Amino acid sequence: MANILNIETSTTNCSVTLSVDGKLTVLKEDNSLSYSHAERLHVYIDSVLSSAGVKRSDLNAVAVSKGPGSYTGLRIGVSAAKGLCFALGIPLVSVPTLEVLAHKAKPKSGYIVPMLDARRMEVYSAVFDQTYKSIETTSAKILDENSYSNLLQKNAVFFIGNGVEKTKAIINHPNAHFDSQLPSAEQMCHLSYCKFKKQEFEDVAYFEPFYLKDFIVIPS
Repeated sequence: MANILNIETSTTNCSVTLSVDGKLTVLKEDNSLSYSHAERLHVYIDSVLSSAGVKRSDLNAVAVSKGPGSYTGLRIGVSAAKGLCFALGIPLVSVPTLEVLAHKAKPKSGYIVPMLDARRMEVYSAVFDQTYKSIETTSAKILDENSYSNLLQKNAVFFIGNGVEKTKAIINHPNAHFDSQLPSAEQMCHLSYCKFKKQEFEDVAYFEPFYLKDFIVIPS
């Protein structure tokens, strides 16, 4: 039996689950308008474990959503995950954030484009088919009216994430469908368990979040 603690902090949604053999047992999350992960994350971890009746020493692995996303959110989530793994001597599993987000969509056909808001008209995005097979890997894209036209001409395209607001303002196509959602640790349960079974673990000492782009400080 594999008890895996899953942590998702790439956006304003602070989300923690405990899964057993890939199945969700307890979920604790809150999407406030501001980032408060530093105050909430460890409280949520304790709450999830307490609700499940599981001690930290009962954990078999910790999984973290690795990015892209908020620099601060990712850093807090990864730091917490690494700290637990160090203290407990258990493996660290990382799951791509956009893959986690893609699994919130349940289309019967077509494409899934998970996207997270970046600066200005830019999004972090990837492309999956309806079986969640990767079609295009994660990248940073600057949006215009021709974005994703090659996909839209072929089939329905399901845009999901907090990047859809800027996307639907400039993409007008009958095959385009929009769903404003945020990544959640709920969708990590199956993904982290699959990687756990394959022993696809990270080096706890050297693992860093997948920021995709360098951090830029904008003067106030």
